[in-house]
Amino acid sequence: MPISSHYLAAPVHDRLGEGFFDLVLPAHFPQHTLRYRNDVWAERLGLRALTDDEWVNHFGRFAALPANFPQPLALRYHGHQFRSYNPDLGDGRGFLFAQLKESSDGRVLDLGTKGSGQTPYSRAGDGRLTLKGGVRELLATSLLEALGVNTSKTFSLVETGEDLLRNDEPSPTRSAVLVRLSHSHIRIGTFQRQAFERDTERMQRLVDHVLENYFGDVWNSVANASPSARAIAMLTETCRRVAHTGAAWMAAGFVHGVLNTDNINITGESFDYGPYRFLPHYDPKFTAAYFDHSGLYAYGRQPETLMWNLARLAECLMLVAERDELVEALNVFPQTFEPALGAAMCRRLNLMPQVAERDIALTSAIYQFMQATNCPFERVFFDWYGGVLSQPRAAQSPLATHYAAPEFDDVKQHLASYDVASPKRLEHTYFATEAPCTLLIDEIEQIWSAIATNDDWQPLEEKLKSIAMMAEAFGCE
Repeated sequence: MPISSHYLAAPVHDRLGEGFFDLVLPAHFPQHTLRYRNDVWAERLGLRALTDDEWVNHFGRFAALPANFPQPLALRYHGHQFRSYNPDLGDGRGFLFAQLKESSDGRVLDLGTKGSGQTPYSRAGDGRLTLKGGVRELLATSLLEALGVNTSKTFSLVETGEDLLRNDEPSPTRSAVLVRLSHSHIRIGTFQRQAFERDTERMQRLVDHVLENYFGDVWNSVANASPSARAIAMLTETCRRVAHTGAAWMAAGFVHGVLNTDNINITGESFDYGPYRFLPHYDPKFTAAYFDHSGLYAYGRQPETLMWNLARLAECLMLVAERDELVEALNVFPQTFEPALGAAMCRRLNLMPQVAERDIALTSAIYQFMQATNCPFERVFFDWYGGVLSQPRAAQSPLATHYAAPEFDDVKQHLASYDVASPKRLEHTYFATEAPCTLLIDEIEQIWSAIATNDDWQPLEEKLKSIAMMAEAFGCE
């Protein structure tokens, strides 16, 4: 098997033992057509040398990788869904297929599936994923990664040749299985299951597993501390990481759509994209999910929701830690979020961050301007990438009259006080294009329509190239 010598198997989840997963088998699909393989990340995992046939064998038929899990694991968890507790959750259409170490930094990374068949937690579901759902997740992860959001990566997408019936899209519709690359699939809901069962021993085992395998620096400092101190350290680090991810969402204009506790990764990595949206215009009340009638997970409520979910994690940890210390650890989220949002805004504009108060003031001014003018969200960041150095480009923008109006004066004053982080990035051809790369709902539907109607994959390929160009521009030094 031509797997690179750089391939490092790192199966660790099974060490948690009974109570955390079920051994399952993948579905047998009538067809396996490779639609996408992530060769960038395959290279980093030592899997780049796989032929397409070998790739499909592992990531469509799920033949085990060497020295990894001999059989997939369907993970057990509970969760609050729209703030109603559900003890009947778990991996219902996916499983943990393998765990590996990244060659550059040694992180443990999961290869998890979506649409790989039924499990003990499928309930009435068929365990399948629509091809449209796979395409949508591929687009979301690609753009979020380009925008610097800590996100899962779409590793593989294989069309599987079944006709699926769904209530939320025209049916029958095409099927697929997706493989997601993530820095852990342990969720707040994983802890909620142990709390529900009042299993103190397993709760502490889970805390230590997270610290040792995902928060190595923290683990080195608390390995010999009390069980309570270890739980507090884990919660503190999770709050910090979730705050940074939430701030990055807000700066990206991203609306996750379904921020249930089973969709919050303990490492803070954003994952599991269903009815997401990117903002067309700044609107705190904008919702992504058509079934979110109360706007619980609206764009502007995402920070509040993340804090609520973290509080549920703290409640779980009361099995092994003191309440007052847990409350203090929770305060790390609001203490981290606002400075992280200011820093994320500076990254979006290619500016050198200043003290948190100034960065937050800049952020507020930009949001106020966009709300007052209803300007396209991504266009504002495209026009002013580079701050005052971008004034000539902004003067040629379709929004130039807005930039010359009094509503922009406050933003202009703030921008004048910032240095550009990387002037070289402004030379990239991306900033010579007429418009920024976006991923609004109409664009996604047009991409899917071409596939569904004519099996035309060119619009998807072109969008992925545009996203790659954006990513290159933002990372150019």
